[in-house]
Amino acid sequence: MKQPALTKVKLITFTALLGALSAVLMILRFPIPFMPPFMEMDFAPVTEIMGGFLFGPLCAFLTIVVKTLVKLVVQGSQTFGTGDISSLILSLVYVMPATFFYKYNKNKKTAGIALIVDTILVTIAAVVSNVYFIFPFYAKMMGAEMKDLIAMCTAVNPYVTDTLTLVFLTIIPFNIIKYGLCSIVTRLLYKSLSRAVKNIVYH
Repeated sequence: MKQPALTKVKLITFTALLGALSAVLMILRFPIPFMPPFMEMDFAPVTEIMGGFLFGPLCAFLTIVVKTLVKLVVQGSQTFGTGDISSLILSLVYVMPATFFYKYNKNKKTAGIALIVDTILVTIAAVVSNVYFIFPFYAKMMGAEMKDLIAMCTAVNPYVTDTLTLVFLTIIPFNIIKYGLCSIVTRLLYKSLSRAVKNIVYH
């Protein structure tokens, strides 16, 4: 039996709901031991990538945009916008390749490979963007230097003493933990939730 067409109104409504849920999950972020205070865990990527797996890359992209806007309206920015820019960039890197890949190869193996590859890609993107753009800009806005941010990291992990240790002891492990956990949660929940969501949206 042919599946009913998804109307634009339903898609827009569902995307808006996903974006709002992602914003809530982002606001409910929490710290990870031995990580600096400006690196906090949240599960917003789960709803973003689920939206992409369910309804395609456009839904995923709009979910990320809505999440960012809702979070800024509700909570503002405590990092002069740098944290929100970083979150936007990393969400796009993590979510978009997987959803494009899955769109044309819809099976469990494809989804699993896509999530693993995107976890690696987003970790690389986090290193490049944070070291060369986000951290220096944030330090400048605070009237500080990169060494001052490193000192903040040293306070919670004494082994972080320079940019190299910052990368290998904070940025890389944090992003592997965050997006690895989000990938695991997505794999565990997607099948059951996708059925429930499609029953609602397509009826």
